[in-house]
Amino acid sequence: MNSVFRQRRPHVPVVFSPGYPERTGLEFVRAGRYGVADSMASFQYKARTRAGELVNGSLDADDRQLALAELGRRGFFPMEVTVVAESHSLRPARRSVSRRDVLMMTQQLSNLLRSGMSLTQALDVLGRRAQQAPVRELLGALHGDVLQGASLSDAMAKHPRVFPNFYVNLIKAGEASGALEQVLGRLRQHYERIGDIREKIIGALLYPMIVVVAGIGVMIFFMTFMVPRFAQMFKEMRRTMPLPTRILIGVSDMFTAYWWVLAIAAVFAVIWYQSTKRTEAGRLMLDRWRLKLPVLGPIVKAGAFAQFARTLATLLENGVPVLTALQIVEGTMTNCVIANELRETRTRVTDGTSLTQPLAKGKVFPPLLLDMLAVGEESGEVVPALQNIGDTYEQELGHRLRIFTTLLEPVIILIMALLVGSVVVSILLAVFDLTSGIGK
Repeated sequence: MNSVFRQRRPHVPVVFSPGYPERTGLEFVRAGRYGVADSMASFQYKARTRAGELVNGSLDADDRQLALAELGRRGFFPMEVTVVAESHSLRPARRSVSRRDVLMMTQQLSNLLRSGMSLTQALDVLGRRAQQAPVRELLGALHGDVLQGASLSDAMAKHPRVFPNFYVNLIKAGEASGALEQVLGRLRQHYERIGDIREKIIGALLYPMIVVVAGIGVMIFFMTFMVPRFAQMFKEMRRTMPLPTRILIGVSDMFTAYWWVLAIAAVFAVIWYQSTKRTEAGRLMLDRWRLKLPVLGPIVKAGAFAQFARTLATLLENGVPVLTALQIVEGTMTNCVIANELRETRTRVTDGTSLTQPLAKGKVFPPLLLDMLAVGEESGEVVPALQNIGDTYEQELGHRLRIFTTLLEPVIILIMALLVGSVVVSILLAVFDLTSGIGK
């Protein structure tokens, strides 16, 4: 992999210095992070000459492959070549790295490689400039693994919580095609689009959720603080209260006396939901129910179909085989119904048929998506067709989200107004009844 990038940059001279003083791993890390601009590493080697003489020494090289090449150029037959900074590598990042950090790292790495910098140099520069410790540790681990001869995809595969299977496979395809910087740019665009979809959904639900939480808070305050005090005052006056007020006080008494029943019911509901999610049948039931919801169902479908088309187009565009691409896309789907349909599709396309026919058999994917994909297959432009599908369903997602928020906000406000208004009206009826009695 690294040979691809070495062809695109000026030759980096390798310094052979048998008398070069040995440096500890800590000294190497300090040198590499605080002032070595060329990102070279020191290698200890044992080799034999053409005459069979055993020699030991050290040399500086950009990576392990260049060190081996230098030894061969000098007529040595290497027996053992180890990097001095071995303790700096092979250590996974101890803390989590956010998706935003991965997105920024992907963009910056693509820019550095496009400028002609080698992979090891780019990783070292990013590691030295990283502000957050988890990102710095991650880049240090990647840099150390690449120095020892690992490919970038293999180094990233050691951190599955940071780099999913989709990411690693695209990097591997970029390494094989010699266009890693282009693949990194496409990865950035892909994650930006997926992030935009996620932000649209979160933004659409944020305001209604704030209204619901505020309304529930106001109701709890009224039922546990205000109503009991009015009830005590009315009881001391020994007057018959209106029916709405008596109903309100009864609900308040039940709520304050048996709140633990509601708490236990809420805990059991959470436990049931979590236990159901842990089983395959339970996840399938919940996801099937989500797809059938009157208003939220079409939103879930539009988001899932847009993600399916975008991810599959990105994989196929970078040379990933169809079956492998479908397997990766299956792993990215959050809805089990769609993921299971993709798993069945993989078994149907093994006979060499197109994607449209296997996808149509499950009756999960809509006719519009299948028709657009079929046109792309007939014209030999599957990737552009998938990109058009992604654009279409992203537009549909935005349209449905606007409709959802337009309808949901007034409905929630109306429900909250009715609940709070019923409490206020019930209290005011009792107050008016008391004041009218005093006037008589």
